[in-house]
Amino acid sequence: MSNDDAIDPSVPPSGPGCVECDEAGGWWFHLRRCAQCGHIGCCDDSPAKHATAHYRETGHPVIRSFEPGEDWFWNYATEELYASGPELAPPAAHPADQPTPGPAGRVPANWAQTLR
Repeated sequence: MSNDDAIDPSVPPSGPGCVECDEAGGWWFHLRRCAQCGHIGCCDDSPAKHATAHYRETGHPVIRSFEPGEDWFWNYATEELYASGPELAPPAAHPADQPTPGPAGRVPANWAQTLR
């Protein structure tokens, strides 16, 4: 992966959940981590799609899954998937006790029907 300027392995994630969903009281399906600044946003299957919005607002093209057991990267600019990449500052995923979808207490009972 040749995105040296798009990845900063020293930057920790912004928190355990989607920054904007947490601020608005929303919920997410899966989480994505900006490999450049550490921003945690929700995936495109989530109602708000904050990870993609972060790319559009900042131009930071590379994300990594922030799900336990997943270490793939996605480049929005080139639309390329990478099975692996450099180690990023810990933690590598949201807390194991945080459910998917999450967070606990904010996911509607009919969540599966609301996904695209």
